[in-house]
Amino acid sequence: MSNLSGSYDEYDSKQLLASYGVPVGEGIVCTDVSEIAGLEEKMPFPWGMKILSKDIIHKSEAGGVHLNIKSRTEAIRSFDEIIASAKAYAPDADIRGVLISKMITTGFELIMGVNKDPQFGHVILFGLGGIYVEMFKMVSMRLAPLTRYDAEQMIDELPLTKIFKGMRGKFYDKGEVINVLLALSKLVEEHPEIEEIDINPFFIFPVSGCAVDAVVTASQKYI
Repeated sequence: MSNLSGSYDEYDSKQLLASYGVPVGEGIVCTDVSEIAGLEEKMPFPWGMKILSKDIIHKSEAGGVHLNIKSRTEAIRSFDEIIASAKAYAPDADIRGVLISKMITTGFELIMGVNKDPQFGHVILFGLGGIYVEMFKMVSMRLAPLTRYDAEQMIDELPLTKIFKGMRGKFYDKGEVINVLLALSKLVEEHPEIEEIDINPFFIFPVSGCAVDAVVTASQKYI
């Protein structure tokens, strides 16, 4: 089994997560603005467009995120603006291109991930995601490796558990969240060099879910 090392951009992070069974959103990497022509035939609008660079983790701060793109003209303009903003923000960054994804406008936003504590090892995290992470800090944590019971308890100990039992006629897929938490546990168990995994947001639906943004970072000492 090969070791991971360094930071991964969003596309490669998602590919790694998908290989362990984490559902991820479809994405197409465009390295040049000319590649946008005809792309709407493969992926209907609206799109989300994000800078793709392992050196730019906070994409919004870099002006590297444009959402709700509804036309080819708008996409071309956004591509140029994203690249220009990213280069101004981080002149030395290795910029791979722009990641174009289908916009997701429904679902409930969660956060899931892993942090490696120097004393206790990998800690799995689950909670309320999106823009509310820092505001409410509604999260639960467990040490890896997780059992299914551990994953269920992580969900049930938070007020978030109410959304899985049904609120105002809406139900969400608790089983999918459990599967993702167990997948993250297996990933870091097989790759102890991983330092951090950040999936935010993870959209959960009545059936299934989708990692909309993800970053994986591994220790450089494994290079």
